[in-house]
Amino acid sequence: MTDQALVQALEQRTRVQPQRVVRLRGQVVDEPFELLIFRGFSSSTTHPTAFDPDASVLPEGTSLDQAELLQGPLSPGQEVVLAGPMPPNDLLAQANW
Repeated sequence: MTDQALVQALEQRTRVQPQRVVRLRGQVVDEPFELLIFRGFSSSTTHPTAFDPDASVLPEGTSLDQAELLQGPLSPGQEVVLAGPMPPNDLLAQANW
């Protein structure tokens, strides 16, 4: 599965699990990359995100290597990690939700 397809699948999952936040981490070339997915929407905390909902939220050259499932909504300094870190594709398994 491509990283973009993974992000789309996780966006769909968070639409039906609105109390969960997915955090994906990886690299864009040699820079750290972080993406949060909440209630079906993705936003990068490290790189600009396009206003166009049909545009990819992953910059060219992104590789995702870690995923975490968090209790939502997020509260600064009080994150509750429910699962992970794990390989991103492992988060597709229902057992991890």
